[in-house]
Amino acid sequence: MNRSSGVLMAMSSLPSNYGIGTMGKCAYKFVDFLKAAGQKYWQFLPLGTTSYGDSPYQSFSSFAGNPYYIDLDLLIKDGLLKRSELEGIDWGSDPEHVDYGRIFENRYRVLRLAYERGAEKLSAELESFRRENGWLENYALYMSLKSHFGMLSWTEWPEEDIRLHKPEAVAKYSELLRDEIAFHVFIQYLFFKQWDALRSYAREAGVSFIGDIPIYVPLDSADVWSEPRFFQLDKDNVPTEVAGVPPDDFTEDGQLWGNPLYDWDAMKADGYGWWIRRIEGAKKLYDVIRIDHFIGIVKYYTIPADMPDARQGEYCMGPGKKLTDVINRAIGDKKIIAEDLGVLVPEVNELLEENNYPGMKVLEFAFGGDRKNPHLPHNYTQNCVVYGGTHDNETLMGYFIEHPDWELGYAYDYLDTRDKERMVDQVFRAAYGSVANLVIFAVQDILKLGNWARMNTPSTLGTNWKWRVKKGELNDSHIKDMRYLASVFGRENS
Repeated sequence: MNRSSGVLMAMSSLPSNYGIGTMGKCAYKFVDFLKAAGQKYWQFLPLGTTSYGDSPYQSFSSFAGNPYYIDLDLLIKDGLLKRSELEGIDWGSDPEHVDYGRIFENRYRVLRLAYERGAEKLSAELESFRRENGWLENYALYMSLKSHFGMLSWTEWPEEDIRLHKPEAVAKYSELLRDEIAFHVFIQYLFFKQWDALRSYAREAGVSFIGDIPIYVPLDSADVWSEPRFFQLDKDNVPTEVAGVPPDDFTEDGQLWGNPLYDWDAMKADGYGWWIRRIEGAKKLYDVIRIDHFIGIVKYYTIPADMPDARQGEYCMGPGKKLTDVINRAIGDKKIIAEDLGVLVPEVNELLEENNYPGMKVLEFAFGGDRKNPHLPHNYTQNCVVYGGTHDNETLMGYFIEHPDWELGYAYDYLDTRDKERMVDQVFRAAYGSVANLVIFAVQDILKLGNWARMNTPSTLGTNWKWRVKKGELNDSHIKDMRYLASVFGRENS
């Protein structure tokens, strides 16, 4: 990547009239904002269909797009909805927070109206879309089965044969649920049609997309249900070991993610075909692919499935270079960013260097430890991506406001100020002025918002993934400031 900069903004965080960000007018306006501000990249959180807890890192599919992001005004323009059909629907009352309960309750009902009006008219396009996306039939059947069985996870479906993905049961339900399957195919067609149009607009503006793919997939997913042989499951397709991370300074019990672990031997025997398909799917969405928890490719933490926390796990070796060789062949002209945060593992550094993947630096991590802290700008090398903070961290303003003076002493010295607001400005300058090829800041930090606007607090439920920017909150002043920084430090996307 050339010397450049960008902004992290979840699609869900955009303003819209329908309770959550979409691929409509405000997405196009944000592309215009990035172009005007001299920014090269828009980084997204994962775009998949979310499940319980609303985390974009826990999706029903590694390939499907989230129906919540389909813009309803564009469907009106296409003649698939009528304005009157949207009147009086409660999408949530707080413009700064997503009400996922309201969205779930109303969004599919509205999309079904579009399906009933457009399925026959678009039959040729839909048939072509089905042929071009090999993952689609399993996903559409999976979502149809979830509806049929009251939205239960597949592990709780009452019929064993379909729970275990037996061919006879798959054939039976594919026929029984034919219309529901066609509805979910239609939804995905709409998602990718709108996404392709947005991406084309961004390309014309010189803006590229960075997409985030989680290292693991959830148990409640079409991926695990339809291809259980690639995961560490017993004869009843129940996980034997699950993913997480061990205890650290932040969590004394570690983090029990609960995702099923890959059966790397089975994947190797298949030529890592599942990963090839996953990368090819990501290529259709993004220009740069960020692999979350990259350490898991080299060395992964495994926890017995019956443990209540992550204290009893152990590390096992992953496929390492065998998998990155496959990824490199599949990736084509796209680029990789490796999220290499966490426990320092020499093998990870070696794999990054061998593949020339840029790793990550986070300025919120920079001011603890000694002067050799790798997150301090004076220790960077060119081939890295620097962030103020990630989606899992405090906002910069929250970090500086809520941490005590004794903890911020070195930050005061390094950033040459004790003024909290100016400290945020100085973090931007430190990052933009560094040798790092790419700088990414979250939109919350551009707006200098406190921790009430943070995107996620790990190991908590109920308040995450909800924050949204208000209409007009990003303005000409922000454009001027961002473009000035990009120009001064040679990162301007002209």
